[in-house]
Amino acid sequence: MSPTVHALRNEIRVAVGRYERMESTGFTKESLAAICEAVGYEIPEHSLPSKPEMRAGILWKIGEIESDDPDEVGSSFRKAELTAIATELRDE
Repeated sequence: MSPTVHALRNEIRVAVGRYERMESTGFTKESLAAICEAVGYEIPEHSLPSKPEMRAGILWKIGEIESDDPDEVGSSFRKAELTAIATELRDE
């Protein structure tokens, strides 16, 4: 049985030093910033980029999309994308 979206999000949160959530919810900007750091996508130190920018950067760094263009990503990660991120974090 494959993990649920909620389980994948929590696995990713734990892998980047964030806390698991009891309810199924998307990533905060802070969690996305931690994922960016974990996959090597540099973000400015003084202000966080938009969520779409960070999602695109994460997917670009792990090879899921061809550029870090935020127009290439949806409003949240799809299950296949979450699986790819979790796999990347496990391999590090």
